[in-house]
Amino acid sequence: MRILFVGAGAVGGYFGGRLLEKGVDVTFLVRERRKREIEERGLVIHSVHGDAVLKPKLLVAGEPSAPFDLVVFSSKAYHLAGAIADAKPYVGEATMILPLLNGMAHMDALWGAFGRENVLGGLCFIETTLNEGGEIIQTSPAHEMRFGEWPAGRTGRVEALESLFAGANARFRLSEQIAADMWNKYLFIAAMSGVTTLFRAPIGPIRSGEYGSVIIDRLFREIKTIIQAHGAPLTDEMVERQRAQLQQIAPTMKSSMQRDMEKGQLIEADHLQGYLLALAKRHGIHAPMLEAVYHNLKIYEASRATGE
Repeated sequence: MRILFVGAGAVGGYFGGRLLEKGVDVTFLVRERRKREIEERGLVIHSVHGDAVLKPKLLVAGEPSAPFDLVVFSSKAYHLAGAIADAKPYVGEATMILPLLNGMAHMDALWGAFGRENVLGGLCFIETTLNEGGEIIQTSPAHEMRFGEWPAGRTGRVEALESLFAGANARFRLSEQIAADMWNKYLFIAAMSGVTTLFRAPIGPIRSGEYGSVIIDRLFREIKTIIQAHGAPLTDEMVERQRAQLQQIAPTMKSSMQRDMEKGQLIEADHLQGYLLALAKRHGIHAPMLEAVYHNLKIYEASRATGE
């Protein structure tokens, strides 16, 4: 089975690298600059689970290749349209599409581009980044990629992926309820990134402040109400579990969106909180906490665009 990872960044480069390390036929679709970087230094992984220096096969958009059996998208949402355009020539009628993006808005784009029957559900749990030299720095105990048939179930094609991924130096998990898993993570990510960017602080000081728990609870309730009104498979038990997790994570933890803001980088405001607010309007739900979070993010984007 031939696999194409669209990009070789912190997420795709890590999971693709772990599969390549195992001996799986992996190719990376990259920009010219990233190609030169990897050709000169290799695909370098520094990880708490073990380091690796790999020499992968590389493609630049437009170069010829036969269709792949699996194409994995792990870009940020604001790069998805370009990633889809670059990858389309390498997708055949039976090619499986596996997204690892946060949120849910990308599913519509992928369904439109490749058809619902070809798109699996997917997500990942990992803390990783690229350093200035393009090396992948992975620092967390969690390094899990989860995949499955949308919205749920088990088929021969995902079982074939499960067998192919087995034994790699990362956790590749087949889920029989991938839609529920994705909405579950979306709830946590939207709340965590929402409060940490709103207050420009790690989660500890927010939780311990006089009104911190009240604000977090209100945001959780709003997001839960929106997701459940949309008919997503998110149970009250899942919500309570995610709320408890937010109370238990290290007080120094920041969201990746907050870290991106601190670096002056692009953020996924429309893809995460903006998409939830669009659903809220569709279902007639008032979500003042989420509106405040989103307004803060849009102010950041406007100031970033003007350089102020």
